[in-house]
Amino acid sequence: MKLNVKQRINLMNILPTETNYATLKIVNDLRSSLSFSEDEFKEFEMRTEDKMIFFNPLKDREIEVAVGEKATDIIVEALTKLDKDNKINEGNISLYEKFIINK
Repeated sequence: MKLNVKQRINLMNILPTETNYATLKIVNDLRSSLSFSEDEFKEFEMRTEDKMIFFNPLKDREIEVAVGEKATDIIVEALTKLDKDNKINEGNISLYEKFIINK
């Protein structure tokens, strides 16, 4: 699945932090896939301030990220819950479109 920097950051933020053991193992693997390497931190001119991540939007590009079938189900479930709770926002709308509408 191709995701840009903003989508990767926002996706990490909507993944469940508490669930059953098997799901949490998959979520942890997914977080590892979504995280950024040192080279990416340099490439995207990333920095953290007050627990927030900033990057140069002019350097943003999509990168292939491994997202398995069960991980996709977990993402769809999280996005569906956000939609049901009226919590879809500018930060996660592109994820909703990618995983729910364009699935």
